[in-house]
Amino acid sequence: MIRSTRVRDYMILKPVLVKPETDLFQAIHQILVNRISGVTVIDEAGRPIGMLSELDCLGGILTGTYHQSVGGKVKDYMTTGPIECVGPNDDILIIAKSMLERKRRRLPVVNNDGVLVGQVTCRALLKALKDFEAPEDPTERP
Repeated sequence: MIRSTRVRDYMILKPVLVKPETDLFQAIHQILVNRISGVTVIDEAGRPIGMLSELDCLGGILTGTYHQSVGGKVKDYMTTGPIECVGPNDDILIIAKSMLERKRRRLPVVNNDGVLVGQVTCRALLKALKDFEAPEDPTERP
């Protein structure tokens, strides 16, 4: 049976998102509660403008502890710059290779207008690629 290799078939449709003005500890709470390694930061139009990882949060807490001012806003600690995004019709094999080479754990999925429509993660791709070679196991979560 031929299986799809399109991002749209493996992306998370409702990823955990935060805004730049979100309190750092609220973002950390979302990361911990949802058992994820980071979140996408979006602007008011729903476009990705940054990423906030567990490491960004850890760095924020340690820096704040050192300066005796723990906390702040997500915008103070998120990774910015050109945010690497993918489209729903992109090929997961190419995306997986890129994520591996660039050491990315998650990538925002955007439509033609640059608005976030989902997220693809290493875990989702790992499960998809494993399922190509071995039977699906319902106990495995993407």
